[in-house]
Amino acid sequence: MDTVDVVNRDPNNINDHLKVAFEDVLAEPDGVHSLDCVWKLSYTCFTCWLGLTYKISTLCFGICIAAEWACEFAETAFYHIWFITPFLRMLEINCSVLKKIHETICGCCLEPCCEAFGTVFKHLGKN
Repeated sequence: MDTVDVVNRDPNNINDHLKVAFEDVLAEPDGVHSLDCVWKLSYTCFTCWLGLTYKISTLCFGICIAAEWACEFAETAFYHIWFITPFLRMLEINCSVLKKIHETICGCCLEPCCEAFGTVFKHLGKN
């Protein structure tokens, strides 16, 4: 069974766009600074509520949501394995017959006409 990495929880960086650190969300440019005590308390309040809200949300809903996503991906895999891939293979087999018919018709009907016109234009160019 696979082990879960509790340190690096996004090893494939699929959520790099979710920057939720204080410095990534709030910033005061030069010339407009709040009081230092307000800035420090804002940082403390932001990080505390961010962590607390996230932890409570994951505690209440995370396991159920993970189970739902597992069911969704299992269903997707099931449909691909048992319906979509065999259906695409069947289309590929049947379309190869249609391709052969198309090639035969073109070879019998169009190719002689094209060769004849090619010969006519070839001789016209020599005159």
